[in-house]
Amino acid sequence: MSETPSTPAAEDPVVRITGLHKSFGSLQVLRGIDLEVRRGDVVCIIGASGSGKSTLLRCVNLLEVPDSGQIVVHGTDLTDPDVDIDKARRGIGMVFQSFNLFSHLSVVDNLTIAQRKVLGRSKAESWNIANTNLNKVGLGDKVHSMPTQLSGGQQQRAAIARALSMDPDVMLFDEPTSALDPELVGDVLGVMRQLADEGMTMLVVTHEMQFAKEVADVVLFMDGGVVVEQGAPAQVIGDPQHERTRTFLSRVLNPVQVEE
Repeated sequence: MSETPSTPAAEDPVVRITGLHKSFGSLQVLRGIDLEVRRGDVVCIIGASGSGKSTLLRCVNLLEVPDSGQIVVHGTDLTDPDVDIDKARRGIGMVFQSFNLFSHLSVVDNLTIAQRKVLGRSKAESWNIANTNLNKVGLGDKVHSMPTQLSGGQQQRAAIARALSMDPDVMLFDEPTSALDPELVGDVLGVMRQLADEGMTMLVVTHEMQFAKEVADVVLFMDGGVVVEQGAPAQVIGDPQHERTRTFLSRVLNPVQVEE
């Protein structure tokens, strides 16, 4: 049997990363990352600021171009110099820390513009898909609102609906709740839990440890540009084997205690 089939088999990883390196000047940010993400998996990437988490995520759709290594998404080698990256990106949805909505467009126009210009959908079809996804994230009554009329949590949910409207094979979330007030975090995480339950393949950079424990299939702990530890949440968060993992988790899971 051929080791390199021309079309991806159903059991093949949706995302395969091999030997990924990325530097900014003399600073090595990623130092040999290997990762496979299966269809329907939720992979949560945790670690301290500066560990390379967001850079790894941004390399998956070539928002950052790797120095070396290979990234294959749904059978397409994104690091091939001849790849049609615009076509490849159509299957990769991304949600950023900031919401990145077009402030001069209504919510529904934010969701339909790429559908029409990139996917060639009609106005009616794109509107129906946008409306379906806005209802999915609990914003069915905000179709004609402007982004400035929405709370931060609502804007982030609209950004998720916009990404979903492009029918992605995989969703990338880069600290999607970090810019939100604490009382708004739950609504966004609730939408992400729903997507996970529906079988969406997701890579999530997050500092929300409870979400990672409850939703992730795989947790990666990164430090210094390498994957220090990876495995099921019960293993990595519940029973970490590496000292660096234990030190990080002790800081984020055990805030300063108030003496009784």
